[in-house]
Amino acid sequence: MTLLERTYRTIDLVRVKSNEAIVFCSLGKDSLVLLDLIYPKFDRVVCVFMYFVEGLEHIERYIKWVKAKYPKVEFIQVPHWNLTYILRSGMYCVPNPKIKLLKLADVDLAMRLKFGIDYVFFGMKKADSMNRRLMLNTYPDYENAGKVYPLADWTQRDVLTYMRQKVLPEPVRYSNKASGGIGFNLYCFLWLRKNYPSDLRKIIKAFPMSERILFEYDNGTK
Repeated sequence: MTLLERTYRTIDLVRVKSNEAIVFCSLGKDSLVLLDLIYPKFDRVVCVFMYFVEGLEHIERYIKWVKAKYPKVEFIQVPHWNLTYILRSGMYCVPNPKIKLLKLADVDLAMRLKFGIDYVFFGMKKADSMNRRLMLNTYPDYENAGKVYPLADWTQRDVLTYMRQKVLPEPVRYSNKASGGIGFNLYCFLWLRKNYPSDLRKIIKAFPMSERILFEYDNGTK
């Protein structure tokens, strides 16, 4: 059985139980591949994007592409669960001790209840980390209590190969050194200042003290 056949087996095992699916879509490589694999299989697909700052232009471009490419998708944006830790601790902002700390499982449950859908797909891979490998190895058919991981056996090379074959767009890379989504790091802020200064202003407005990242760089203090 090929990698793709094993992947579709995991998806099809869910499809016989439900014609609806939720996909956590970060707009990164893994989640775009996952969405492309799932989309033809289900009658209803809800994409959940978790943001740190809402309405960033360079993110909205990719959301528009997803909606055009997969027209039956329902796309929802919700605050990232990590924001609760950032806001409560006061990372680059005034701390708010009243914020209730959340986890991914809390957002997962909220989306299931909101849309009445039992199965949620994630793009996590064993190759991501040792912890991911240990976790995914414990799930038969890469499904656990409605959480589904079809890309569990994929490598980064597999993901890139699939993207080339399907002509999927390359997600934003803030630098050769940085990985993942947007965050409070110098490489991300430099990329935004050069390419999307209006998005940088939105982030600094939401997290005023984050301006220190560029200030220290520009003044050689870090």
